[in-house]
Amino acid sequence: MPELTDPEDQKLVVLARSTRARTSAAEGAAVRDLDGRTYAAVTVDLPSLQVSALAGCVVMAVASGARGLEAAVVLGDREAPDSADLAVLRDFAGAGVPVHHGDGRGTVQGTTEA
Repeated sequence: MPELTDPEDQKLVVLARSTRARTSAAEGAAVRDLDGRTYAAVTVDLPSLQVSALAGCVVMAVASGARGLEAAVVLGDREAPDSADLAVLRDFAGAGVPVHHGDGRGTVQGTTEA
């Protein structure tokens, strides 16, 4: 399993893990924008609204005036982020943003580029 050596990426893991644990959501995610600000979100699964954790982070970054993203972390039960989440990330931040993904305990299992 890959180990994150960048302390800023490790911070994203902590944010995603704690946000997910606090809400008992299926997934937790965190992103860092080009100015170093971080945003964390969880999966929203209501009868009238479904938003992935990563899409929630992108929404918050856009609403805060971010100009792009440097990195993302998604933690949950899936093997890797799905193509819809990667498309949302690319739509906002362009291609090449690393998306670290792992289990709900925060163990990073791989990295995918958006």
